[in-house]
Amino acid sequence: MNVEELQQIAAAVEGERAQYEYEVNVCMGTSCLAQHSDRIREAIEKEAAGCGKKCRARRTGCMGPCAAGPMVLVEPAGIRYGHVLETDAKEIAESLGRKPVARLDPQLGSYFEGQHFRVLENVGHIDPENVEEYIARGGYEALVKALTEMTPAQVIEQIAKSGLRGRGGGGYPTGLKWDTVAKVKGAQKYVICNGDEGDPGAFMDRSVLESDPQRVIEGMAIAAYAIGATKGYIYVRAEYPLAVQRLTVAIQQARRRGFLGNGICETTFSFDVDIRLGAGAFVCGEETALIASIEGKRGTPRPRPPYPAVSGLWGAPTLINNVETFANVAPVIRKGGEWFASMGTARSKGTKVFALTGKIERTGLVEVPMGMTLRQIIFGIGGGVPDGHKFKAVQTGGPSGGCLPEEHLDLSISYDALITAGSMMGSGGMIVMDDTSCMVSVARFFMEFCMTESCGKCVPCRAGTVQMYELLTKICQGEATRRDLEKLEELCEVVGATSLCGLGQTAPNPVLSTLRYFRHEYLAHIDEKRCPAGVCEIGDARRLAHDAARTEVHA
Repeated sequence: MNVEELQQIAAAVEGERAQYEYEVNVCMGTSCLAQHSDRIREAIEKEAAGCGKKCRARRTGCMGPCAAGPMVLVEPAGIRYGHVLETDAKEIAESLGRKPVARLDPQLGSYFEGQHFRVLENVGHIDPENVEEYIARGGYEALVKALTEMTPAQVIEQIAKSGLRGRGGGGYPTGLKWDTVAKVKGAQKYVICNGDEGDPGAFMDRSVLESDPQRVIEGMAIAAYAIGATKGYIYVRAEYPLAVQRLTVAIQQARRRGFLGNGICETTFSFDVDIRLGAGAFVCGEETALIASIEGKRGTPRPRPPYPAVSGLWGAPTLINNVETFANVAPVIRKGGEWFASMGTARSKGTKVFALTGKIERTGLVEVPMGMTLRQIIFGIGGGVPDGHKFKAVQTGGPSGGCLPEEHLDLSISYDALITAGSMMGSGGMIVMDDTSCMVSVARFFMEFCMTESCGKCVPCRAGTVQMYELLTKICQGEATRRDLEKLEELCEVVGATSLCGLGQTAPNPVLSTLRYFRHEYLAHIDEKRCPAGVCEIGDARRLAHDAARTEVHA
């Protein structure tokens, strides 16, 4: 495969598209597919044919505004419809070339204002199971360029120049990681894509894998060329069946087109990819636990050093990046590191994909420039808090992150700024809470998650998270004392400092951040025996609820 062949494929795709007057793109991400968007696509195609319209109804991945799903995008007019039903197909088909169907307006407001699509540039515009459509939008140009015009060192140089940092949570400089693995001697090297997305409320990586899997494969192939690897694995949790299905198809198509396998792009470079399914253990998002799982062992972390870059999968030098990191690679090589670095802040370049969820008007998948404020995301893109309630906090970074109050709404999103404020970027979950949320209960929820997901290998995490959960439960029930609060803070320090891996080391973060900004709620539970949000059943309220439950059981 060379540049001319890519251009021929792109021309063939465009020639096929030219046969149609209209293109109706129907979202078939997990959320919309669960609402039978596949039937909607079939119905639109049938109705359009029935009324003589030259129309192609095409499946796509997630279009972003999940709260408005099922979503439909009509081209070339760029008309978006939301909450579409199968019974709306006839009206949509008849409206092609005429006035849009007003009642299907998704009322997205400023949802797309301020967003910049780099990782998600193809979403809503290609069939995720059609490699030719990916090629028609510039797909695999970067791989061909890297293999035929650049040395491995030059590829790494562009990645380093871009300022791209790992999008999986740690924010480690991608170019530095690639350079480290490239310099390690080894007859066999591996590339692993970490798709073990387990944070509550997070669906960024899943959406990318479902919507644009070839983009991730291309990024992995470029990385393999840069570090000298010949084998890659995509580790994705089995709870993502649609992502697994589309990845399987994408890998088969990439092999058929010569982008995977031996002698890629008529060069001496060979690289292939396989899928490995995770069983849903949150701890397997940690790189050494993930490696153990791929090797067929129990997914538990090991002490570092040695780091995977030196001794990883089966003892070989191994590069691990997450889905979004690999999805950024192709445009960096295609357009140059300086292009990527032109957006963002001094130490946080490019864009970041977030899953915007919780007590917010417009939930969905968003991609914003680094440096955008929390207020712009939550109240601009997300439309603010619904039903007349007040904003209370936003939780970023999943169970490893923290809860930030209203005073931080004008905080610019960056790795360093979030850490300074007591949270972290994480993989990109962003959960909004309103005045009906009890922050002590929120901290207990995340502690219960960490306690349940602990692999149990090290005592601080195995026992410490249980103790912290029990103390938080006592506080929620109005049975704790000031001494219990002191014990909780002491445990946070010990567990964070002595746990083996990132799960235990960051488990105290939701507690620490809520204590930092919402200590008054803890004290209200302890001293006044009341929950300011009215969520926790304390004192008489808890006793009455308990008595009512007993009465119902006996009845």
